[in-house]
Amino acid sequence: MVRSLLRLTLAGVLAAAVVVGCNQTNSGNPAAPAAVAASTPDGAVSAAVKALRDNNVAALLEITLPPGELAKLKADWGKERNQEPVTAEERAQFAETMTKLTAPDAEAKLYAEIEPKLKEFDQKSAQQMPMMIAMGQGFAQSTIQQSKDLTDAQKQQLQALLDAVAKWAQTTKFTDPALVKSAIAAICKTARELNLKSADEARALTYDQAMQKAGIVLAGLKQVLAVYGLQLDKALDSMKAETLASAGDSAKVKVTYTAFDQPFTTESDMVRVDGRWYSKQAVEQWNKHQQELAATPSANADAQAAPASAK
Repeated sequence: MVRSLLRLTLAGVLAAAVVVGCNQTNSGNPAAPAAVAASTPDGAVSAAVKALRDNNVAALLEITLPPGELAKLKADWGKERNQEPVTAEERAQFAETMTKLTAPDAEAKLYAEIEPKLKEFDQKSAQQMPMMIAMGQGFAQSTIQQSKDLTDAQKQQLQALLDAVAKWAQTTKFTDPALVKSAIAAICKTARELNLKSADEARALTYDQAMQKAGIVLAGLKQVLAVYGLQLDKALDSMKAETLASAGDSAKVKVTYTAFDQPFTTESDMVRVDGRWYSKQAVEQWNKHQQELAATPSANADAQAAPASAK
């Protein structure tokens, strides 16, 4: 269940990223309700950023997911979690993991367990890291350039961000004892705040309860990234959105932000659905998914929600 919460949290982050082509903003009235903020193109982006900044995964999903997709997520929540019963093995693994992460001396024990592996890595694999990072960068570059869903401008923007990420990875010593201890402390703190005693308790979480737990996981993830120099909240605070053009139910939003001490700019096409603004790409993907479901004879009728479409 902890892994599921992490996946859901990351899914929410990615959904928000899609809204602005892998970026967000902090313009307009930060205290505005999500429904009000989403009534304008840049307001929708601002609302997504605020939700991400506040670790509010429920609001993030509400703002960034097309209505039909969000409704299906909520409707299927109880069905999916009860499809298969919790096994004895899962109960034992969950208990072992949470006990290890939440024990009073968890931080010291975990570091003692991992320390020999850190030394072994430094001795055998550290010299290969630059090559591994370069290979990963090359693969990501190829994926970006071959993407049919990205414009040339978006490809250039992602390339610049990828170069910055690669530079950060090459200059960060991930096995530094002080950094590892801080990361472990953040992970243990997150596990304690989750306050989940068993796999059965985790499985029984309602949608709203799971969203609250996902927010805790997101906050913990931010803390771990910050240990290694990735200040996500700082980047979010720097973001500003501007509606460049708007005609009917279509708009283009420009987003500027600072990451890795460098300025970045990106643009995103957005569409209005039922009076609210969403990423054009997200809506198109949802409609495509719904069309595929409708074309599948075995698809459940209740899974075939009406496609979201721009009016």
